[in-house]
Amino acid sequence: MRVEAFSIRLRRRGKIEATDLGIRLCQQAARSVFACYLRIYVPVLLLAIASFELAYWAPTLVIWWAKPWLDRSVLFVLSRAAFGQTTTFRDLWQAQRDVWWRQLLVTLTWRRLSPWRSLTQPVYQLEGLSGWKLRKRVVQIRGDHRNTGLLITTAFSLAELALWSALLSLALWFVPGEQQFNWTAMFLENEHPGQLASYVTFGAYAVIVAFLEPFYVAAGFALYLNRRVELEAWDVEQELRRAFTR
Repeated sequence: MRVEAFSIRLRRRGKIEATDLGIRLCQQAARSVFACYLRIYVPVLLLAIASFELAYWAPTLVIWWAKPWLDRSVLFVLSRAAFGQTTTFRDLWQAQRDVWWRQLLVTLTWRRLSPWRSLTQPVYQLEGLSGWKLRKRVVQIRGDHRNTGLLITTAFSLAELALWSALLSLALWFVPGEQQFNWTAMFLENEHPGQLASYVTFGAYAVIVAFLEPFYVAAGFALYLNRRVELEAWDVEQELRRAFTR
């Protein structure tokens, strides 16, 4: 790890300040992040839409369950952005074996349910450990950041819920003032009310995940970097290396 190559200034930050750094990193690298992320999100979205034939609730479940797999591509881009590197989809495609297919089963099973996955995902994906060393490292990285990792997941879940409600409420906001929007007529009097409701709610959820998920990954990644600064004094090493290379 070439600590001096980081384009971000490493120092010990408060936990919430560290997550804010991640949001800013995602904003700065937004073009690379979304150019790569949306290209893999769209096929998952199409797969989810196709699952409407199975059940009305299946598309939302597909998107929700695929999040950790989608996160891996976002993390790949952000890990390069932290070193000032721009990532293209070609770079992601060349690294697909490590990013998309490595640890696929565990990513979509028990790790999917981890409440602090944005914090621990960099350990699984970037550090190249396995077995006992990996488990020990995950425990070490979580440390006293465990609650903040849980807070990130909770906060973004609530943000998803708020944005989802806001998108659904647009139908009310765009109705002319002299008219009233009748949800009952839209859903209950429709020939297939359950199906229409599922289309609307899934469409809102899909848009929100497309926008919000990269920021969730970035918040956890920055918290991970902050934890490594605490454990390994990266900030001191960065300053010393830069001082002696001038």
